[in-house]
Amino acid sequence: MHKSKPDIEQLKKTALAARKMLIRIASKSHSPHIGSSLSHIDITTALYSAILNVTPKTARDPCRDRFILSKGHAALGYYCVLALHGFISQKELERYGKNDTKLAGHPVLGTAKGIEATSGALGHGLAMALGLALAGKRDGLSAKYVVLVSDGECDEGSTWEAILLAGHLGLDNLTVIVDYNKIQSFGRVEEVLDLEPFADKWEASRWAVASLDGHDFAELLPALSSLPLRKGKPTVIIAHTIKGKGVPIMENKLEWHYRDVRPEDLEETLAQVY
Repeated sequence: MHKSKPDIEQLKKTALAARKMLIRIASKSHSPHIGSSLSHIDITTALYSAILNVTPKTARDPCRDRFILSKGHAALGYYCVLALHGFISQKELERYGKNDTKLAGHPVLGTAKGIEATSGALGHGLAMALGLALAGKRDGLSAKYVVLVSDGECDEGSTWEAILLAGHLGLDNLTVIVDYNKIQSFGRVEEVLDLEPFADKWEASRWAVASLDGHDFAELLPALSSLPLRKGKPTVIIAHTIKGKGVPIMENKLEWHYRDVRPEDLEETLAQVY
């Protein structure tokens, strides 16, 4: 099954709604990691609106596409996108941050439709997706296996072990999207542990590579619609993003890895979201 060609303006409206929802619930729950969530909203919106062959009704179908949010600290943004696509009820989303919530600060398998893995211990998501993709290959499934990783977790040795193995196995049903916002928990990526030449490292590990603007649906959709980019190779999409994208006071600011939106600042912050 292929989803119909989306309208880019509608995708922009969905992403905007997700950002506003994220800011409101983050303020209500005093949640951090807002900047990390904002940087992936356009990517996850594109995936669930136009690319992934999965719906709330087919969330347990063995032939469904799978998505893993490896950067699990950005879960709230993911929950908002899932809610807008019917996987999570608005009532359940509103419980986020409360003692009786099913939605933890990091995704937990089985707590909501669409959540395919427990994640958040950085460096594990790609290995889990690799295992699922390998099983899918052996079972003869046509499903796609997509994992979103942070640039910071590309410091992890376990990530590179999975990169090397996936290339060696030629898992062309596996796609990695790197949320390359260039800021990790304690500083800029280039200062903490420079990843460049980033694309060359993936290519040397036998991956098909695309680099693009992770906030531009006109670039995201053609790449994501063309998976795998090369038969016989896993795909990596290096998505250049902005931490805190869509809220000017948060954009490109390390502190929004940790800060929350104070209730008294909520309306002013929401008015800035674009």
